[in-house]
Amino acid sequence: MEKIKNRWDIVQNWQLLFPVLGVISVGATAYMLSRRLLHLFELNNTVFEWVFTLGVAALGYFIMVRFFLWCFKKLDNRWPVTYRWEMIAIFIVFAITGSASAKLAGPLTDLIGLQNGSISGWIYWPVRILLIFPIYQVLLVLVGWLFGQFKFFWNFEKKMLKHMGLGFLLP
Repeated sequence: MEKIKNRWDIVQNWQLLFPVLGVISVGATAYMLSRRLLHLFELNNTVFEWVFTLGVAALGYFIMVRFFLWCFKKLDNRWPVTYRWEMIAIFIVFAITGSASAKLAGPLTDLIGLQNGSISGWIYWPVRILLIFPIYQVLLVLVGWLFGQFKFFWNFEKKMLKHMGLGFLLP
């Protein structure tokens, strides 16, 4: 346990929440991807179902953990965080925000009267993708605040909007 605390600069026990959430999230993602692949290859309800699921999930988990550790190493000097565990919190915020904004765009397009079957896909999908952008911007700061990373995400947001030529939207 001390090795994990030292590696991620954890000084209080509540900060262990972020590595635990990271491990659980990566494991759940690997499992869900393996189940999707299982159905894609039509191996469900076969003898190989659980062998395939657990094998692919374990491989996916290993690959994702290695990738995220590589990302942490690359971003260590670029992101102004005090403790390394904050990087895990930032990654979790990005994951939640991206997924939530994509999910919320569907009901919002329905709310404004654009259903997938009622209009052309050439109109529906660009409008839905354009709706994801403002939802993402708001959720990024909100979820970042919930995870104690408001300052990081507010600065990230300002920088992103300036790079996109939308700096005039900022106060």
